[in-house]
Amino acid sequence: MWFFNSKPAVVPSPAEALPGRADPIVTPGRHTILGTPLAGPWPDGTRTAVFGLGCFWGAEKAFWSLPGVVTTAVGYAGGSTPNPTYQEACTGRTGHAEVVLVAYDPAAITYEALLKTFWEHHDPTQVMRQGNDVGTQYRSIILTADDEQRAIAEATRDAYQAKLSAAGFKAIVTEIAPVGPFFYAEDYHQQYLDKNPRGYCPDHSTGVACPIGLGVAATTSRIEILG
Repeated sequence: MWFFNSKPAVVPSPAEALPGRADPIVTPGRHTILGTPLAGPWPDGTRTAVFGLGCFWGAEKAFWSLPGVVTTAVGYAGGSTPNPTYQEACTGRTGHAEVVLVAYDPAAITYEALLKTFWEHHDPTQVMRQGNDVGTQYRSIILTADDEQRAIAEATRDAYQAKLSAAGFKAIVTEIAPVGPFFYAEDYHQQYLDKNPRGYCPDHSTGVACPIGLGVAATTSRIEILG
């Protein structure tokens, strides 16, 4: 990943962000493992989720092997600059986080299960960083498609906070916000760890299990949220 000695410590406003460009920088292809199109079309009923949990190379790998996942892709979201490049995102001046787009079949895997993977594969108590990856582009973020996703994200956050607090961790700082434009990252970033099996893939997980996301716990939480 790219490292810069001087980067903003806060997400820049739209007026402060880099101008970007009108046209996409890439044409998304197909998933190197799943064989599915990164940008669709996908089967009817497919839903999407967007998560940022540090370096998107390792983050994407955490999702692509889950049963019920149709495809995954890495990109930039949560900021202001249209169609940013990787180098621009790494300056911290686009406002974007490195994120993973997960297209999934809700009949085969729940949003709660995806959130369980999200919480358990990074440290959501770290501010604007994951380990040595420092900057706003590495912030912990959940970008929600609707009110239902937001409610479930907040419920799992609160449940996980209780477990983290009991284990001695600080408060979760994960940003939960409505999803905006998702910009696909350059082709060489897509499924990076499949193309580069020995590539950079740090583990910043807390080691604390999330109590919601699978089986009875997921079903119960969903009823409580939507009921």
